[in-house]
Amino acid sequence: MSFAVLALICLVALLGPLLASRQAWHLPVVLGELLAGLVLGRSGLEIIDASDQTLGFLAQIGFAMVMFVAGSHVPMRDDRIRPALRGGLARVGLIVLTAVGLGLGFARIFSDEHWMLYAVIMASSSAAIVLPMLDSLRLGGPKVIALLPVIAMVDVLCIVTLPLALDPGAALRALIGVLAVIGGGLVAYLLLARIEATGLRRRIHVISEDRLFAVELRVSLVILFALSALAVLLGVSVMLAGFVLGLAVARVGEPRRVANQVFAITEGFFAPVFFVWLGSSLDLGDLAAHPMMILLGVALAAGSLLAHLTPMGLGQPLSLSVLSAAQMGVPIAATTIGTQMGVLSPGEGSALILSVLLTLAAAMAGGAAASSHRVDKLVSEG
Repeated sequence: MSFAVLALICLVALLGPLLASRQAWHLPVVLGELLAGLVLGRSGLEIIDASDQTLGFLAQIGFAMVMFVAGSHVPMRDDRIRPALRGGLARVGLIVLTAVGLGLGFARIFSDEHWMLYAVIMASSSAAIVLPMLDSLRLGGPKVIALLPVIAMVDVLCIVTLPLALDPGAALRALIGVLAVIGGGLVAYLLLARIEATGLRRRIHVISEDRLFAVELRVSLVILFALSALAVLLGVSVMLAGFVLGLAVARVGEPRRVANQVFAITEGFFAPVFFVWLGSSLDLGDLAAHPMMILLGVALAAGSLLAHLTPMGLGQPLSLSVLSAAQMGVPIAATTIGTQMGVLSPGEGSALILSVLLTLAAAMAGGAAASSHRVDKLVSEG
């Protein structure tokens, strides 16, 4: 690892914002970063060595921070969410049951050992992708509000169960690790809530803003890295540590200035490093060598769409159902962790990324078709 490689990664990562700059396309920034990694990594020019330990460590920091930002975007304090929770639970139940059934079916074709992994991936949705898309498209109204708890609940459920799905043989150890990290997140929430309730945070904020100390950002990073250390110690992904802390911060309420600081260092550096590293670690040649893995990627994307279409029976619109099928964090985490653990078959990691790209394409189509739920249109019709 050298400064030259780091500069190259940051340079090619600009492909993300370049592709996403066309608002009509609604492309996520990570798409360009993944493509840049594919071109420069194992699948292409082999300039970036994904096995470099320093680069891998920076990527893990990026992974934790990406999930921290994703968790902090879950609308934990939105009063409109509570009335929609009951209907949301029913919709989540339909999604999970459908995903489990499809997972068992796909396992007979692809891998009997991974039925739970397939189910988790197909049930998953990405709050980090869907919520910004809803904002950028100015979608609102009762139907959109009813969708929010569904996205949040399946995101949390799939992130928590992913370690168990990847290694069912070590379910007890994985469960202990998951519960310990969640417990650490709960302690962080209670601590942050206490600091907020006593007014200490506001007093520190005034001094920090005046003196440019960035104390709140420093505290957030201390807690994030402490939870990540606990996760690594117990054999759990830093993904869970970041997401749990993000939920805790979302519930307490993150000051706008701190949110902007965290977003800046994440999206400006650590997230691009992670996604370029991830792309560089994938070998698309495995897909060519194992055509069944191409079929797996397509099947998982189709299964995800089918699972997320089931809430239409409870009144969820088609366009929003397709939009909610967008995947990102869970399949990427499965690829990263599964590759490190050696539990994925050759080409299986690339198949999971293929499913991500296909669901993102479908989500963009769903977003384009959801124009009837735009806030400005709802207001004009009201």
